[in-house]
Amino acid sequence: MKRRILFISGTRADFGKQKALMQAVKNHPNFNLSIFCTGMHLMSKYGYTVTELQKAGFSDNIFHFLNQVEGESMEITLSNTIAGLSRYLCENPVDLIIIHGDRIEALAGAIVGALRNQLVGHIEGGEVSGTIDDLLRHATSKMAHIHFVASSIARQRLIQLGELEKNIFKIGSPDVDVMLSDNLPSLDEVRQRYDIKYEHYAIAILHPVTTEVHMIKKAVTTYIEVLRKSGRNYVVVYPNNDMGSEHILAAIEQLKELESFRVFPSLRFEYFLTLLKNSEFIIGNSSAGIHEAPVYGVPTIDIGSRQRNRFRYKSIRNVDFSQEQLLSAIEEATQAGRYESTTHYGKGDSAQSFIRILESQTLWETEKQKPFVDL
Repeated sequence: MKRRILFISGTRADFGKQKALMQAVKNHPNFNLSIFCTGMHLMSKYGYTVTELQKAGFSDNIFHFLNQVEGESMEITLSNTIAGLSRYLCENPVDLIIIHGDRIEALAGAIVGALRNQLVGHIEGGEVSGTIDDLLRHATSKMAHIHFVASSIARQRLIQLGELEKNIFKIGSPDVDVMLSDNLPSLDEVRQRYDIKYEHYAIAILHPVTTEVHMIKKAVTTYIEVLRKSGRNYVVVYPNNDMGSEHILAAIEQLKELESFRVFPSLRFEYFLTLLKNSEFIIGNSSAGIHEAPVYGVPTIDIGSRQRNRFRYKSIRNVDFSQEQLLSAIEEATQAGRYESTTHYGKGDSAQSFIRILESQTLWETEKQKPFVDL
């Protein structure tokens, strides 16, 4: 009998991270893939990105669950997701739940799995950022039974959290598989698809910091002013839908009519990667500037506290929401050009490692009653 593996996906970002793993599971003769698709994927305002899962060939594997409407608080979204996933599993039992990262949907998956005595695997636990995401990520890890980490330092942090070493597997960051593949579209294809007329551009993505919601209006005002004053071309992508995102969306509106800006609710993952790979730099506070940009050697201007405890590399500049600092960082980034690529998050073989682990009978014998390991 095939092992039934359920992935939970709520955003364009976690789908990008899990896509290679989903495809590997789907192609395996001994596994049956299903995807609990929820969150921002089903919100038209953010691009209704469930279509990206469908275009990737997963149409027959997807269950749609709308866990929120615009403006609902994070705790209500968490509650809705727990209820929806629990009911789904009552009708569609699985052998393993796979969750990613630090979003509400991942925490919901971990809680449901733990309380239903259901095996849960967590991708990219053990990371640190600097905001409430840390709390969500670590809580998710403590609920999960198996860990697929991106780096050695992440593995060590999970050991510090009292997790069993034998249940922690270093596989790298799965999106690197896609990043280094030969299947990315050409830059000409991407520019034609999204009507991007300029050859030289940077990528701008700013997310709200929920623990600093009182500062968002001022911060985004500075950010937009700097982008305009810099005199450069930008591909701007909508923020996630965390508390405070409405202020960023309102500010972005004023850019849509300007010739040097192209604004998108979302971009197809492979197309985004091609744009990133060929950009002058990325500016904002997206994890793409920390995880993905250094793989291509693209300079990152990381603003504020959202990623302040993340991996640091010579291509990443961290600055405050200061016009002077930001304009200076833009000048430095454009002059610096490309950096040497980093392999901190792997070499593009995550899916292969993931499948090899799933093929081991030992994994399926993992105890669901978790001990706490003292150091």
